[in-house]
Amino acid sequence: MTGPGGEQPRQQQRPPGVTKDMDPQPRDSMADYEGRGLLTDKRALITGGDSGIGRAVAVAFAKEGADIAIAYLNEHDDAERTAELVRAEGKRCVLLPGDLAGAAHCRDIVANTVQQLGGLEILVNNVATQWPLDAPEDLTEEQWLHTFDVNIHSYFRVTSAALPHLGDGAVIVNTGSVNGLRGNKSLIDYSATKGAIHAWTFSMAQALASRRIRVNCVAPGPVWTPLIPSTFPPEKVKEFGLQVPFAEAAHPADLAPSYVFLASNRLSGYYSGEVIAALGGETTPG
Repeated sequence: MTGPGGEQPRQQQRPPGVTKDMDPQPRDSMADYEGRGLLTDKRALITGGDSGIGRAVAVAFAKEGADIAIAYLNEHDDAERTAELVRAEGKRCVLLPGDLAGAAHCRDIVANTVQQLGGLEILVNNVATQWPLDAPEDLTEEQWLHTFDVNIHSYFRVTSAALPHLGDGAVIVNTGSVNGLRGNKSLIDYSATKGAIHAWTFSMAQALASRRIRVNCVAPGPVWTPLIPSTFPPEKVKEFGLQVPFAEAAHPADLAPSYVFLASNRLSGYYSGEVIAALGGETTPG
């Protein structure tokens, strides 16, 4: 259980982290979510879809009628659990493990999605990595390049591979971050990639408007996912989320409905180039 003010017990995992070892367990199964057929017969590819926000989005999309492909690194138990939740809704779920830091794999997941699901209408670029630092001098070129390869280059590469398959009414939803809006002194490279995602969202929305492909972004504040105990030290994990006005971190289930909104042409058909900032009561920076 969370402690006073929404704090978590001290804990730490090895990256990339797994859901089963988290305390408390994140709300990510969308158990109380009721679909309304908003994505009936759509096919969605979600990167970083094994756990956290990606899992919640996958299950919510399935409840809305979509078949799902999930790209993830190597968290096989988490991915299988997500697939189980999707299939329980009577929808197909394709699992695509591998490193999205590599250009070839980014192309492969799109090809495999189209082959196994028969097409693609919704792309959710969600995969991310981070590693906090105490000082700017600790940020190595190796870490900088790897963070960019995963967090923004994969978005570009997967989207580039997907575009030939996306027609009128297709949707791209990117995952940004509050750190891309205001920066973070301990997550310099991560923040830079998230800011790039926001600007890339604006640009791609303009570039694809004439093709009626909508591009939007969700920029969350603190969210309780396996990335947190696997990258932050125990004391920071304990206090994670307490800085926002709501004094607690969001759970993935709190964010997934925003992705459903942006993915549904019925709900958001006139939205493109938007960044929805879910910040726990904090006003949007800037």
